[in-house]
Amino acid sequence: MRFITSIASILLASSAIAAASDVLQLGKANFDKTVAESPLVLAEFFAPWCGHCKALAPEYEIAATQLKEKGIAIAKIDCTEEQQLCQEHGIQGYPTLKVFRGLDSVSPYQGARKADAIVSYMVKQSLPAVSELTSSNFEDFTTSDNVVVVAFFDAKDTESNSTFSAVANKQRDDFLFGATTDKKLAKKAGVKVPGVAVYKKFDDGLDVYGGEFDAKAIEHFARAAAIPLIGEIGPETYQSYIQSGIPLAYVFYDTDEAKEELKEALMTAAKEHKGKVSIAMIDARLFGGHANNLNLQQEWPAFAIQDTVKNLKYPLDQSEGSKVSAESITSFLKDYASGALKPSIKSEPVPETQEPVHVIVGSTFEEVVYDDERDVLVEYYAPWCGHCKNLAPKWEQLAELYTTPAHSARVRVAKIDATANDVPVDLQGFPTIRLYPAGNKDEPVEYQGDRSIESFVDFIRDKGTHHVDGHNPLSGEDEDMSIDENLAAAVSSSSIAQMAAAATEGASATETVVDKAAVTEAAEAAVESATKGEEKKESFLKKAAHVVGEMLMDDELADVHDEL
Repeated sequence: MRFITSIASILLASSAIAAASDVLQLGKANFDKTVAESPLVLAEFFAPWCGHCKALAPEYEIAATQLKEKGIAIAKIDCTEEQQLCQEHGIQGYPTLKVFRGLDSVSPYQGARKADAIVSYMVKQSLPAVSELTSSNFEDFTTSDNVVVVAFFDAKDTESNSTFSAVANKQRDDFLFGATTDKKLAKKAGVKVPGVAVYKKFDDGLDVYGGEFDAKAIEHFARAAAIPLIGEIGPETYQSYIQSGIPLAYVFYDTDEAKEELKEALMTAAKEHKGKVSIAMIDARLFGGHANNLNLQQEWPAFAIQDTVKNLKYPLDQSEGSKVSAESITSFLKDYASGALKPSIKSEPVPETQEPVHVIVGSTFEEVVYDDERDVLVEYYAPWCGHCKNLAPKWEQLAELYTTPAHSARVRVAKIDATANDVPVDLQGFPTIRLYPAGNKDEPVEYQGDRSIESFVDFIRDKGTHHVDGHNPLSGEDEDMSIDENLAAAVSSSSIAQMAAAATEGASATETVVDKAAVTEAAEAAVESATKGEEKKESFLKKAAHVVGEMLMDDELADVHDEL
C-alpha cells in the first residue's frame, strides 16, 4: 500500500512540475495564434529522443521563467507529433531554435544553449537596436550585460548617429548598444566625442575607442574588446571566439597549476597582440580531442593558432626535442604576426578516380573549388552523419546529370569529408552544401532548400554563373564525338592534313611554305561541319590551330589561334 502511495506521490509531483512549466507547448492548433499575438517568441523545434534536446531542456526551463517576467514567450514544438508544422518551417535537425516577431519575421537563434545566454540574447532582441541613455539610466544599462557598447556624440551629429545605428543593427544579436549625447558622461568615461566605449564585466571593465568613427572599425573594436585578454574556451564561449573573426590561439593545459603558470606568463603577449590574436586557455582533460582538429598530438601542454575566417591552422612544433613553453609560444606568436608561418593542412590521399562525384581532399581543395571556369557545388559531410548517408545516393544521381563533356566543363558536383580534411570554411553542421559560382568564388551561396535532385538542379541553374540545367543538353551535345574526336575529324577532313603529311615526310618547317590564310579558312570550314554552336566552335578553332601548329612545327602557325 505504501508502495502504491509513493508511486502516486511521484506522479502527482511530476504533474505539478509539468503544469508549472513556463515553456509553452505549441502545435498546429495554437502555433499561429500564439506567435501572431506575441511581440517576441523563441521557439524550439525538438524531438524527444534527441540528446542535444534533452541537454537543453533544463536550461530552456530556467530561461523561460526569467523571460516570462520580461514578457518574452518561450515555446517548444515536438516534431515527432507535429510533423507538418515542422516541415512548414523547414526543420531539418534538432534542436532548431527560431526567433519570431509575428508570423512574417523569423530569424535563427544565434546564441549559446545555456540559460544565461538565452536570456541575454532574447533581451537584446526585445530592445531597440540602440537604447537612448541619460544620466538616470546610464549605470544600470552599462552593467546589465557582460558586454555593452555605448556611443557618445553630439545631438546634431546625424552622421555619427547613423553610422552607430548601422553597427548596432548588424551586431544586435551579440551586444547591447546604447547612445548618449550627455557630454558629462563622455568626459567621465574618458571618451572624445564622437567616440565609443565598451563596458564589460572582466579585465579592466572599460575599453575606449578613439579612432575614426567608421562602421567597420567600430565593429572590429567591439568584437576585440568583447574578448578577454586571456579567456577560457568552453561550450558557452567557443562560438563568440569563432564569430569574432580574430585568429584564435589555443593554450592546452592538463593541470590547474600549468594553466595559472602559462596564463600569467602569457599576459604580456596577450596585451601585445590584442585585437590581432585572441589567446585562450583550453582544458585538455575535457576538450583534448579538439587538438586533433588543430593538427596537434594529444601531448600537453600544446599550442596552436587558428585563422577562424579561413580555417587555417598553425600548430606549434611538438616533435622530440621541442618544448611548449611560454617562451616558445611568445616567439611563435611573433612569427605568426610577421607572416613567417605556413599553415598545416590535414589531407586524405587524392582518389585515383573521380566519377561521377568529384572527391575533394585537403590538398586539392583550392584547385577544385576555386576553379574559375566551373560552377562547383560542394557537400561538406561527416561519415557518421545520418543526413549525409541519406543524401549520398541522391548526390551520385545529381552528379551523373553533369558528366557529359559540355556539362562537366561548366559544372562540377563534389564532396569532401570535413572530419578527415582541413577546409578553409566555418561549418555549423553536416551536411553543409555550398555553390561556388565560376568567376565569383569569394561569394559562395549556401543551399537552404529541400534535399531533392530537382531542387539541387534548380539551385545550380539559378545561382550558378553558367545557368546550366542538368536535365537539358547544351549546344552541340547532340554530336556523339568529344572535342578531341571532333578536332581529329576536322583536321583529317581538310587541306590541313595534307600540309601536315608533307611536313612529316621530311620537309622541315623552314622549307614548308605555309599559307596561313588557307590554313585558317580550312580550319574554320572543317570545324563548322564538325560542331554546332558559336561557343564550341571558337574552342575547337583554337585547339585546331594549336594542333596544326604542332604538326607543322611552325612557331608562326602555332599562333594562328590568336587570329582566329
